Amino acid sequence: MTPKSYFLDEDTHAYLMAHVEPVDDIAQWLIDVTAHDLPDSVSMQISPEQGAFMTLFTRLLNVRQAVEVGTFTGYSSLAIARGLADGGRLICCDISEEFTAYARTAWERAGVADRVELRIAPALDTLKALPTTEWIDLAFIDADKSNYAHYFEALLPRLRPNGVILVDNTLWSGRLTDADNHERDTIALREFNDLVAGDDRVESVILTLGDGLTLIRKR
Repeated sequence: MTPKSYFLDEDTHAYLMAHVEPVDDIAQWLIDVTAHDLPDSVSMQISPEQGAFMTLFTRLLNVRQAVEVGTFTGYSSLAIARGLADGGRLICCDISEEFTAYARTAWERAGVADRVELRIAPALDTLKALPTTEWIDLAFIDADKSNYAHYFEALLPRLRPNGVILVDNTLWSGRLTDADNHERDTIALREFNDLVAGDDRVESVILTLGDGLTLIRKR
């Protein structure tokens, strides 16, 4: 099944997909191979409508320097790489050679491999080694929830003014409002959302897209 924004029924999702940029053969291959080879992890893949948004948003920002934290099989990195300005670069942070092997294949097939640098290491180590000047136009966080706040704090000083951090899973399929849910990831996401909402260095909005996508602009 094609992944979708969690609050959409199948008919509404089909209508939505008929009115956005079509999923091409490479993106569809990523959807299919992820579902077939990694059925227990398929929920980690962003929805195609979120991918379409991220490509368009990357183009609108005229992004030349982007960073992704959490690549999985590569759907989000493919979306960002396709939207980069001429000469743009995307640094991808992940720890799995197995999962990112699919991403490498997709980048090659899409002709964007020369725009992407994959760094296999703990993401915080990678982020802390990046230049400390304000040079990042766009960042995307979609990794272990307990470290979301740490990734945000590592990226924000490196983000240019008016640069944007996109953060995935910030509505968490409605679990954040369940007072009886005390799972580690749920607690981490509640704390992260509160952190961002109270941070006067940024302004933010949570979009009802995918599993909740927070858009954070550096003031």
